[in-house]
Order: sequence, then C-alpha cells, then structure tokens
Amino acid sequence: MLSVALVLFVLSRYQSPQLAGAATSLLLLPGLLLSPIAGALLDRYGRARLVTLDYLIAAATLILIAGLSARHALSAPVLLAICGVASLTGPLSAAGARSLFPILVPSHLWERANAFDSSSHVLSHLIGAPLAGVLVALAGGEWALVAAAALFAAAGIAMLSVRDPGSRHADSHVLADAWRGLLYVVRDRTIGGIALTLSMWSVGWGCMVITVPVLVLGQLHQGAATVGYLWGLMGAAGVVSALITGRMRTAGRERQLMVVSILLVAAGMAAIPLAPTIGVVAIAMAAIGFFNGPFDIALFTLRQRRTDPARFGRVFAVSMSLNTIGSPIGSALAGPLIAWSLEGALWVAVALSVLAAVFPILVIPGEGGLAVKQSRGKQGDETA
Repeated sequence: MLSVALVLFVLSRYQSPQLAGAATSLLLLPGLLLSPIAGALLDRYGRARLVTLDYLIAAATLILIAGLSARHALSAPVLLAICGVASLTGPLSAAGARSLFPILVPSHLWERANAFDSSSHVLSHLIGAPLAGVLVALAGGEWALVAAAALFAAAGIAMLSVRDPGSRHADSHVLADAWRGLLYVVRDRTIGGIALTLSMWSVGWGCMVITVPVLVLGQLHQGAATVGYLWGLMGAAGVVSALITGRMRTAGRERQLMVVSILLVAAGMAAIPLAPTIGVVAIAMAAIGFFNGPFDIALFTLRQRRTDPARFGRVFAVSMSLNTIGSPIGSALAGPLIAWSLEGALWVAVALSVLAAVFPILVIPGEGGLAVKQSRGKQGDETA
C-alpha cells in the first residue's frame, strides 16, 4: 500500500516524477546502508520486538507526512528529509520478519514456509495496491497514507504476541558484529551471488515502480485506482504461483529456477512499452507476478540452506539490503530517464533484468562445487 500511495501522493501533489523517484529512493536507501548494524541488533536482542519498533516508526512517519501536507507545510525538501530518516529502521522489520521463518519452521518444511512468506507478501499487493489507488482517487493521497499508517500500527501491535525462540548471539561489540556479518556476506559466494543477481534486477523493479504509474496516468489516460488494480493483479498472480512452487522440492535446482524466472519476468516487462491498451498492460503485469513466484521460493530456500543459523539476523539484514539496494537507485534514475523517454526507461528495466539472469549460474556455486569447497575447508581445519 505504501509503495503505491507514496508515488501517487507525490505525483498528485507535486506533479513531478523526479520527486516521486527521489522520495521512494530515500524511503529505502539510507536504511539499506545501515543494514549490517540492524542485523547485529537482530541477532543480539531478538527479532519480534525490533520488528514492532520499525512498524510503529513507519506509522508515525506516514501520519507526519499526511498531517504536514494537509496543513500545506510539506515542502519537497521536508518530504525527502522525513523519508530519509524514516528509512533508517527499515531493515529491522524486513530482515527480522524473514529471518524468523527458518527459526520457527523445521527445515524440511522450508519450501512451504517460504511459499507462505512469499504469498503473504504478494497478497499485500493484491489488497494494498488497489486499496491505495482507490483511496487516492476518492479521498486524496493524505488519507491513503493515513490508512497505511493505521495498518503499520496494527501490524506492530500484532507482533507483540510473537514469541522469538531464537537464541541471542553477540560475539563482541555491536559494530564488530555488524562488520563480521558484512564480511560473511561478501566472502560467501552464494549470498554474494544472490546479492549481485537481485541488486541488478531490483534496479529494473525500482524503475518500474515509477514508470508504470506515469504510463498509466499519462499515456493511457487512466486514473489512480487503475494503477492500484494493476499492482494488485500482479500480486494475485504471484499468490497462485508461490503456492504452486511451494509444493516443489527445490534443492539442487534453485539456480536454474532463478534464471528461468528472471527471463520470463523480463519477457513480461518487455510487453509493457509495446502495449497499445491498458488490457495488454494488465496481462503483462499478471505474467510478471506469476513468473516471479518460483524465483522467490528458490532464493529464500537457497539462502536459508547455506547460512549459519547463528548469523541469520546479520546475514539476512545485509543480504536483503544488498538485494534491494538497486530498487531506490532504479526509482531515482526513473525520473531523468522518463524526462528523456518513457519507453526508453521501460526498456532499461527490461535490459537490466536480462543482465541479472547471468549471475545465478556464473557466480553462485552449484551443489557439487559447494561440496568441494566445504571438503577443502574441513581438510584445512584438520591440518591447522
């Protein structure tokens, strides 16, 4: 709901795709840069309470933006400053919630748990995105942000009942723990390969977040509600795909699933700049959501299998931030690209997605290569 409401709010109030891209970027980027510290805090103090903290901060931030806007006191620099400060705690909820799944669920059910995780994420698009679009169309962007704030507050209250059974791990000072977590991610070929793949792919996704609303509102002459319906349609297709993929055993096939999924999503993206009508855009968005499902399940399961459970918080926080760091970059680039050419901006997103498909096979080791690496590591330990 937030991703759609914020873009539509900025476009309706300021009529500036460039400012919409900058605000969306700042809502993510500063927090991503602090993700190693967030991960160390998650491993040190537990996940559920820190997730709650971020949800409540998000709720307060959205109410502040809506209130200042209603009083006509929200200048563009103030909006950007609020988004930047609010992003600082973002990795606490993103990594904290996702790292709870492999702790709460036995490993032989990880595919199904990840399908539930992924489908609940895309279900939020199915409900939240259309709701945001309708609220912006009927009541204005401020009320859409207030509604999103209420949901964040409700989620924070709900998280108070979650019991985190994971043990606390604190090797030394929190900054030292954060540094070790960062080194672990950088040196691990699997986690690093996932980061390379998703950071490149997410630049394209970040560009899509801005370009699709501009296309729908500008060239296709549709309303804000239609933007929400399109993202909701993508979410609905993603729910179906995630539930189907969750019943598959992905062990040993994760890299292949990731590559095929990326290329099929890129094909769906390629239909959007060629679309003559809103119906074609809708079909393309549904295809993108459906083909993205196998990628999510394969990625989540591969990361869980190849991460030390004692470092789930640190590794997941850094990994997820590296994975998504391209999204704010893509959103920021979308504004200048749209000023040059809207179709060109969409084709850039397609090209970056295709490029991302190279990394799973090129960088991430297969099961055989990983076994050789682990065997050599054990031999080195025995020699030492």
